[in-house]
Parts: sequence; structure tokens; C-alpha cells
Amino acid sequence: MDLRALAYFVTIYESGSLSAASKKRFIAQPSISASLKQLEHNLSTSLFTRHARGVQATHAGEQLYPLAKQLLGQAAAIQDIFSTDITKIPFRLGLIKGLGVARMSELLGQFTQSVDSLELTLVSQDEPCQARIISRNLQLNNEQFVPLWQEEYQLAIPLEHPLGLLDSVSIMNLQSVAFVQRSPCEGWAYLEKALNHANVRVDTRAKIQTIEYALGLVKAGLGCAFIPVSEAIIKDKKIHFKPIKDLSISREIGLSYTHASDTVNVLQALATLNKDSKKSQT
Repeated sequence: MDLRALAYFVTIYESGSLSAASKKRFIAQPSISASLKQLEHNLSTSLFTRHARGVQATHAGEQLYPLAKQLLGQAAAIQDIFSTDITKIPFRLGLIKGLGVARMSELLGQFTQSVDSLELTLVSQDEPCQARIISRNLQLNNEQFVPLWQEEYQLAIPLEHPLGLLDSVSIMNLQSVAFVQRSPCEGWAYLEKALNHANVRVDTRAKIQTIEYALGLVKAGLGCAFIPVSEAIIKDKKIHFKPIKDLSISREIGLSYTHASDTVNVLQALATLNKDSKKSQT
């Protein structure tokens, strides 16, 4: 039994499509399709039915999935037992705050799976590291910046807040509005400048660092927050999201590193993730 073919089968099963599986495995779709076809030939059965949105496991596929997971787990355990002398590749990756737990968990999960024996350490973006995931304005002169994604800042509003009833929100509408301030936040600096220029004062109720806490406090009705919104965040039905009229602010997040880095293969893996990230947004 080909363990690699089983691993591809599991990824297809969990992803729901060949294209999604190829992205997660970092291999061309024809290769993963050929592997599946060979596995089905060896087992003399069809494992998936194809449809417009991807694939659906057949009865045989449903039977094989738990067995394949178990076998792959046992194979990994055996390899770990006899691979204690494998040299780890240490890699320190700096992260700015407020990148979003869900998005970064998926990105870093794919990253660690794409580089064998990687020993990843996450640090603050201002600590010594081989690469950083930061906003473009934090790029140093000796660093190269590879864009990953771009996010627009919008006002997050509690569901029953009066601002949620407005067709559009202006700076003047924010007078005395309860606010959850996220700091450090480049978007807040621009908003604060606009507020001061219009002589508008908000009522700051809390100061926090992460987007997740800001959203949690908005849901609790503590106040509004000005945050960069991703596709996943803006789908939250428990919060109103509105741009602030005449205040178009966005941030570009990317991979920043120096040309002198000695971990070229690791950076190449991150660059591959960058390409996949762009494709998933189109």
C-alpha cells in the first residue's frame, strides 16, 4: 500500500476537492489526480464521485478514510521512533499583533507541513528572526517585502447600536460614541487624526491589542471598534461592519525578510503560500 497515495486520499477527503487538496499538499493537481486514480485501481473500487463543486466520498471512500488515518498515524509514529537524530531546521518567524488567529493558524499549519523537520518559533516582530509577517509600513530598508493579503479598515458596530441603522457612517456620527481602542494599530492613528481634525471626541471604554478581543467586546455591546476586516471576519452576523465615509484606510500584510537569510528553502515555502493566498482571494 502506497502511504503517499493514502495521504493524498485523506487530504482530498478532508478538503472536498482535488484543487483544494493540491494546494494543501503543494503539488500539481494532475499529480494528485493520478495518485488517486492509481489507488482506486489498486483497490478495484471508486473512492469519490465528482460534481461541480468538488468530490463526494463513496461508500468505499467512507470506509477507507478512518483506516487510512489510522495507518498514516501508525506510520508517523514509527518514523518518529527511529528518526530521533534528524536535524531540525530552526526558524524564527516574527508576527505583528492583530493578524487574526484563524487565518494565521491555517497559514502556519500549511507552512510547517511544507518543510520537513521544521522547528518553528513564533516571536514578536521586533525580536531577532529570519523573517517577519508584518504590515508594509514596518518594512526595513534592508528587507524584501512579499505581499500576502490586503485588508480594509471598517467600523465594527454592536448589533443594536444606533449607528447600525445608518446607511453610511461619517466622522461626525462618532461624537461621544463608546469605543474599543485597539493599540498598537496603524488604522487607529489615521482615525484619531481625522477625529481631532473634526473636533470629534469618542468615549474610549477599553484599550486592547488583539482583533479577537476587540470583536468580542463589540459583540458584548461595550462599544464600536475600528479594525481591519478579512473575508472571514465580515461574515460575522453578530456585528455590523461599515466603512467610515471619506476615510479609506487599508493595510497590506506581507512576508518581510533580508537577502542574507540562510534558510532559502523555508522562505521558498512561504513564497508558495503567498501564491496560494492570492489565488484563494481571486
